[in-house]
Formats: sequence, structure tokens, C-alpha cells
Amino acid sequence: MQDGGADENLLGETAFIKDETLDEAVEETSLTADAGDVEEEDDEEALPHSEILDIFEEGLARIVQDPLLCDLPIQVTLEEVNSQIALEYGQAMTVRVLKADGEVMPIVVVQNATVLELKKAICRFMELKQQREGGVKHISWRYVWRTYHLVFQGEKLEDDKMRLKDYGIRNRDDVTFMKKLRKK
Repeated sequence: MQDGGADENLLGETAFIKDETLDEAVEETSLTADAGDVEEEDDEEALPHSEILDIFEEGLARIVQDPLLCDLPIQVTLEEVNSQIALEYGQAMTVRVLKADGEVMPIVVVQNATVLELKKAICRFMELKQQREGGVKHISWRYVWRTYHLVFQGEKLEDDKMRLKDYGIRNRDDVTFMKKLRKK
């Protein structure tokens, strides 16, 4: 039993040493963090936000000049870069959406995308386009989907849960915005 008591005493001392070491480590870490804060403040004062933003945009422009990413706009988003990379690896496809005015929208979706995912990608494409070009502030997508169909080779894409490949849509196929006919 005395051995058990010695073990408990030894465990207690070990716990005390661990606590003491932990306290020293925490104190040392906080001193290091304080020194890091001072360095960060100096760095922040060295470059204003606008200059950092300019440096970032220049670097991003150089990256976009890469042959793999050359199709992307200068003000590219992470989502667009990821979509382009997925295209290169064959994990995504481009669906060309044709509007009535002749405009073609290249929409990137994953290979097994549904009609609903294509509609969401169209919305995102238009939002990014409006941000870059200005123009209309808000589009009522509820109105758009109530008054227009997406059509592929004469077949309306009505079931939002159905996969594009089930309709026979492949990479670089054309899908058309077509106005719904009113029922009388």
C-alpha cells in the first residue's frame, strides 16, 4: 500500500511539474504573441490597404495569364478558378446557354449536375457579369423561371431534379432560353 501512496505522491509531483511547465509555456507564448502583434502593427503601418490590394491584383493578373486560366476575367473569383481547373481535369462541363438576343453564356457545371444546379449557375454567372459591367441591380429569378424555359434540342428542361446528362446534354452543348407560351 505504501507503494501505492508513493505512486500517488509521484503522480502529484509530476502533475505539478506539468502544470508549472504549462504555465511557463503559456507565458512564453503570450510574450511571443505580444512581440508578433508589434511586428504586425509595424507591417500594417508600412503598407496601406490600397497598396496591398494593388499588389494582390497584380499577382492575380499574372496568375490569370497562365494558359490554363487565360479564359478568366481579370477580376476573377475563387469559384471561377476552381471551375476552370475542374474543366481541365474533366470533372466539369461547359453548357452554352443561348439567350433570345443572341448572347451566349458559357456556364460551367459539374458533370453530373441537375437542371436546378444549371439554373443556379446561370444566376451566379449573371450576378458576376452585372458586378463587373454595372447595369441592372436586381433580377427577379422567380419571374425569369416562371416566364422562360430552358430547352435542349426541342425538349423543355422542366424537372429540376433530373440530371443534365439524362437529357443528353454533354460538354459544349447549347441550351436555349425560350419564352413560355401563355395558356388561355
